[in-house]
Amino acid sequence: MSIPLIITAFMIMLALMLLSLPVAVAILFVGVLGGYLMYGMPLVDMMGGVVWSSLNSPSMLAIPLFMLLGELLLRGGIADRMYAALAVWFNKLPGGLLHTNIATCTLFSATSGSSVATAATVGTIALPALHEYRYPIRPSLGSLAAGGTLGILIPPSINLLVYGQLANTSVSQLFAAGLIPGIVLALLFSVYLFIAHGKAGNASLVEVDVSLKEKLSLSKHLIPPLVIFGVVMGSIYGGLATPTESAAIGVIIALAFIVGGGKMSLDLLVHCSLQAAKTSGMVIIVLMCALLLNVTISMLGVTQALTQWVASFGLSAVGLLLVLLVFYVILGTFMDAMSMLVLTVPITVPMVMAVGIDPIWFGIFIVLMCEIALITPPVGMNLFVVQGVRKDGGSFNDVIWGSMPFVAIMALFTLAIMVWPSIVMWLPDLLAGRS
Repeated sequence: MSIPLIITAFMIMLALMLLSLPVAVAILFVGVLGGYLMYGMPLVDMMGGVVWSSLNSPSMLAIPLFMLLGELLLRGGIADRMYAALAVWFNKLPGGLLHTNIATCTLFSATSGSSVATAATVGTIALPALHEYRYPIRPSLGSLAAGGTLGILIPPSINLLVYGQLANTSVSQLFAAGLIPGIVLALLFSVYLFIAHGKAGNASLVEVDVSLKEKLSLSKHLIPPLVIFGVVMGSIYGGLATPTESAAIGVIIALAFIVGGGKMSLDLLVHCSLQAAKTSGMVIIVLMCALLLNVTISMLGVTQALTQWVASFGLSAVGLLLVLLVFYVILGTFMDAMSMLVLTVPITVPMVMAVGIDPIWFGIFIVLMCEIALITPPVGMNLFVVQGVRKDGGSFNDVIWGSMPFVAIMALFTLAIMVWPSIVMWLPDLLAGRS
């Protein structure tokens, strides 16, 4: 298959998306139509069986279960109490509640798996307090938007689940690979806030003084998310449960905490279930269309053609990754993170494997690119989410400019994991007995 034809098909997909056609429809159009034009109905008939065998898998149940887990944490009041507990510990650091934003996003990410849910939840809780204590608006909004992106990097992550399905790699290994980079990135965010906005929140230092006894009392609200994360991840890496089974265990534990907190109601269950179903449906439809595109790509020999084309340039692994970094940053300015993931993984994974890059490591690389896409205008989803939950009617430019330093931090961190890939691979190698 010729490279010009492959590039043309890719550009058609992008053009259809820019014309506001749903992402799933654009991928489906090129994948199915391309297969039909090249091989006729036999290939189209085969697609149904491939999609059914891929989606009729226990591993796919992890997506709606983790979505439901995040909704329960939000609607059950666990996230609100988590923010209050962390605030009393971080308030006196230079930067004050800005660090609480990052810490709460990090902890919520460890149970929700969704960046948008993380940004919306923590933003709704945090902005009233940030406004009350007169924190500067741009770093306040930027820390919430950037902190929210950790939801797709720190396990459990919906994007890593989807990547694992598309790239045919181990989800448990991907989760292990995302843990240390997620924590390091959160620490880098806080270091930036410490240096650049250390004087923020001085008013809260005067007006709020919490005793050690009260701090310890409030810390009990950190128990639910820590227990959920510990049980979910511990059951996976202890060999006691698959990611899907661990997600189900997490949901049961969250329900138990909600019952114990007196927040359980039929309305809560219905609302959480409906929201999880809507979000899961959107993700799975896009994933299904990407699987159909995969069938056409495999049958037409696109992978082999692209691999030979890339090899003809004589690029090293680092050279190829630098090209992909620029490509993804540009692509992320006009495409949402999940669409970017499902559209490019079938094409880029064979390319990077051909130059010796581990697909587990590349999964973290591409999720970092998705994180950047979430906070780069004009279509950064987290920018719109954080702007949507603020009540002061301020300019959208505030959240854009507040997020830009965090984009730079993520780009630099991506370069760092290229230089020191062990940041990503140390833990999965250790758990797999490869080190």
